Amino acid sequence: MTDEMRTIIRESAARITETCGGEELFHARGCALPERAEVVDITEKLRALLFPGFFGDVSTARSEYAAGYALTGVCARLRVQLEAAFCYAGNGEIDVEEKAESVLKVFISSLPQVQKLLLCDVEAAFDGDPAAKSRTGVVFSYPGLHAITVYRLAHILYKEEVPFIPRIMTEYAHSLTSIDINAGAEIGRYFFIDHGTGVVIGETAVIGDFVKLYQGVTLGALSTRLGQKLAGVKRHPTLGNRVTVYSGASVLGGETVIGDDCVIGGNAFVTSSVPPHTRVSMKSPELTFREMNRTVWEKA
Repeated sequence: MTDEMRTIIRESAARITETCGGEELFHARGCALPERAEVVDITEKLRALLFPGFFGDVSTARSEYAAGYALTGVCARLRVQLEAAFCYAGNGEIDVEEKAESVLKVFISSLPQVQKLLLCDVEAAFDGDPAAKSRTGVVFSYPGLHAITVYRLAHILYKEEVPFIPRIMTEYAHSLTSIDINAGAEIGRYFFIDHGTGVVIGETAVIGDFVKLYQGVTLGALSTRLGQKLAGVKRHPTLGNRVTVYSGASVLGGETVIGDDCVIGGNAFVTSSVPPHTRVSMKSPELTFREMNRTVWEKA
């Protein structure tokens, strides 16, 4: 390395350190943030536990001891991440060990119910997709189920007001599946996302039972120009039971309620409530057909 390069490195390091010293974002809080890679691995271990034999050891389905051993390991690792999250966010104002223990009790005791919900979601995918060859294929390969699985786990932690970790989990699923489900959304049973690419479900969205979404659907906010002033305000829509939303549709606004048994057509843009048993669709554009020049076509 040349002397000139060493000088450049020293100068850049000094400037970076100076910026960090004056920026509150970088001020040390006496503890580290949760480790993203560890949270991701814990998430996958939980997925393997809920669907034994698909993503891990099948013995957890046959042996209570094996399932308990796997869950004990996950619990110990998750405790460390929870303590880190509460320590960093709490500024020493809470007992992080006590808080982590409280959250773990709720989380671990909720897993059997999460598994039952996910089995309903598997049925929804199998029943709703003629291309599905088996329930095994749904579990093993459908991105929609992957995103829903991670969401249902993250949602428990979200409700317990765990910092950082729920978002790490759902953004991990988002990066793999292109399906963005905020951990704060409330989603009922028998939920199916078909294809899934580009689906966005906002933090305060509420979705009933037996709902089906296709690719490119957005359940979003009507406007977020007020930024943090909207935190905690319901800004995403509510979908009733047995609603189907086709590809490319946007349903926006916290006061927008889609009633039971509605169908929202592809590419629709909905910003007001829709009564039950209603079909909403864009007016079909006129299609024009004309015969191609055969000579040009043959030369091509």
